[in-house]
Amino acid sequence: MVKLILRENESIQEAVRRFRKLVERSGIKKEMRRREYYEKPSEIKRRARLRAERRARRNRLLAGL
Repeated sequence: MVKLILRENESIQEAVRRFRKLVERSGIKKEMRRREYYEKPSEIKRRARLRAERRARRNRLLAGL
């Protein structure tokens, strides 16, 4: 959970800007987008497998240099 304590003499705009940064860093927006629509478990596994394959391919290319 993101908590924001207003600083002394802090304007609303500055507080909102700080809040947005905190939300962005905590990954809440990313999680919201990911959960916006239902995704079948098979699609989740497929996406993870493809990500792992790309990562392995990139590591093999970098190791060969």
